[in-house]
Parts: sequence; C-alpha cells; structure tokens
Amino acid sequence: MFGRSSASVEPGARRRLIRVCLVAPSLDILGGQAVQAARLQRGLRHTPSVAVGFVPINPRLPGLLRLLQRVRYVRTIVTSVRYVWSLLRCLDDYDVVHVFSASYFSFLLAPTPAVLLARWYGKRVILNYRSGEAKDHLQRWGRTAIPVLRLADALVVPSGYLVDVFARFGLHARVIANIVDLDQFEFRARRPLRPVFLSNRNFEAHYNVACVLRAFALIQNRYRDARLIVAGDGSQRRQLHRLADELQLENVAFVGRVSPDRMPSLYAAADVYLNAPDIDNMPGSILEAFASGLPVVTTDAGGIPYIVRHGETGLLVPRGNHEGIAAAAIRLLQDASLSERLVGSAREECRRRYTPEPVLREWVRVYRALVADGMAGKAEFTAQPARQLADASEMVENQPRPLSLR
Repeated sequence: MFGRSSASVEPGARRRLIRVCLVAPSLDILGGQAVQAARLQRGLRHTPSVAVGFVPINPRLPGLLRLLQRVRYVRTIVTSVRYVWSLLRCLDDYDVVHVFSASYFSFLLAPTPAVLLARWYGKRVILNYRSGEAKDHLQRWGRTAIPVLRLADALVVPSGYLVDVFARFGLHARVIANIVDLDQFEFRARRPLRPVFLSNRNFEAHYNVACVLRAFALIQNRYRDARLIVAGDGSQRRQLHRLADELQLENVAFVGRVSPDRMPSLYAAADVYLNAPDIDNMPGSILEAFASGLPVVTTDAGGIPYIVRHGETGLLVPRGNHEGIAAAAIRLLQDASLSERLVGSAREECRRRYTPEPVLREWVRVYRALVADGMAGKAEFTAQPARQLADASEMVENQPRPLSLR
C-alpha cells in the first residue's frame, strides 16, 4: 500500500514543510529497492517536518493501455513515457527530489530522467544509489552514468562498500543505512536450533541460490530431517528446480515470490538464514533475519561484511563456497551458545542502527541541509571513508567534501 501514494502535497502544508518527492519502484516490483522505498515513505509520513510524495518508476497504465505492459519492448516504451509524464506533472511541487537508483539499463531508464528533470526545474536532487554492481556499472557505462551522478546535490548509499566503490571513480558518497522495522518481525529465541533453513533471494545468477541448494545437500547428508524454504522467482527458476532434482533433495519447499507483508511468517517458520550471493550491497533480508532472531550464514560478497561481523553478528563464508556454507550451518546447529550469541548481538545491532528512528533522522538532516543551502549553491556533506566492518551510520566529521559538481 505504501507504493501507491499520491505524488501531490497538501497545499496548506507547502510553506512550513520540507516537500520531498521519492522516485522509486513501487511494490508492484518485489525487490529490495521497493521495500526500502515503502518503509522510508511510511516513516516520512509520520515525520512532522516533511511532506512526502511518491512517483513510481513503474507506473500502472489505465484501462486497456495496461495490456501494452505485457508486450516485451513495448512495455518499456509506454511505461517510460508515462513515468516521465508523471515527473513533469509534479516535480514543481517539491523542494527535494530523492531518486532511488539501480545500475545498467535501469539507471538510464529511471534515475537519469528524474535527475535531469529535477535539475531543469531547479530542485535539490539526492541520488540514492543501491546496486551492488556499481563497480562494473561504472566501468562499463561510466561515460553516461558518471555525469548524471555528478549532477546530484547529494550521493547517498546504504553501505560503506559503495562509498569505497564510488571513491575509486572520484565520486564522494555518504552512508544512510537501510531500514528494518522491528515491529514487523517477531523475534523468537530458538532453543534448540532446528535444521530448518530459509533462502529468500531472487532467482538471478548473481544471488547464486544454487550455492544454497548445494550447501543444503551436504547439510541433509548430516541431518536427514533438515528442511529448506526457498522463496523467490526469476530467470533461473527452471535451473534451480532442476538442480534440486539432480541433488535428490528432500524437504525443499519452493514457495515462489512472496510479498513483503507475508515475509515475516517465513522468517518465523525457519531457524537459520542462508545467503550465498556473488554480488551484493546491503541486503535488507539479512537485517530482517537479524530482527527475527535467525542466525545468519552468508557469503562475504560486496557490502555484506560491512553489516555482518564474522563471529559476532553472523558467520561469513567466501563466495561460491557451498562446503563452507554447509559447515557454518552445521556449526550453528551443534553450538547453541554460538548461535545465541550471534542472534543477541545481531538483534542489538538492528535496534541501534537500522530501526526507522535513527535512519529517518539522517534523511531529514540531509533534506534540511539541501533546502537550507538551496539559495547559496550546492551542499557539502562528509564522505565517510569506508573501512572493513565499519559502523555504516557514522560519518567522519573532519574532511568535508562536496558531493556534486555544478
């Protein structure tokens, strides 16, 4: 429901509030960006100093035109036209345009028009880049992507990992973490830990769900009653079902694509969270596992070591190492004190860093600075020097640098 809000702001509130337009995927696209946009939108609606509107990058077409969105290539054209038209109709009503961004062709289709039009209207622009594929994106698409990134008044990312990546390309970013709402996820102590596992990443190559299946085969050799819940969908669906058959896995439930409102029940049904991506940034699913009381076993891809501290809040395994995933999972089943320690530390980490209150404070601080500086020129923010296992919510205050070039 959060993805369908109006893009307009109540006229009576315009002068006394910071008017923020979120540009992001709606929950019609099930994925991390859409979930985070919905949570941010919900939080900002309850923030007295902010009036928030929303422009989906995937607008629904009216009536019979919706049929065109079922036709490959045609849907890209008609959706893009409707999206740009929505931007043209409403951007003039806002002070700050907060644009969520993925990579590659999606960057060209969604963030680029929003940034260019917002600059045309003289609005302050935040580019909130969220893809773990940033390095490859900027290496291959740098000629088109980097000039757009430099047009933003603030470049904000959810992890120190992306701060490092952008720094290599001369771009200065700051960190504002993802949000997890503890009220949505039931924390449950699991004593004893059962061999019931959850994987809920989309079925795309870079998330390497196949690695989870291979790890589970080894776990099941040790624990015949082990169960695996696999939520998600994507281009590798057939390959993954075929692999499960080839591995002769038992007690594996492919439950398909699961909406955010149903996801808490999956965490509640499982006892251990398994995650094996080759490329990633700051997966919200790990934070949700933290909030639900599931110990986390994950590969060390991309930004994951910035949010999972090995042996403290979870167990890290090298990418592509299904034997390591299995060994770490079995270790948790055999060592109750380790599991309980990881779960307790992860829960506290969630409460301190990723709940709505601290994250919303950071966003409002950025909005205020941009609006206050709107008449004088671009705002300056501190670029956080990324370090392994750093607190992603802290900033280094002694080296202010501008985030954009005029």
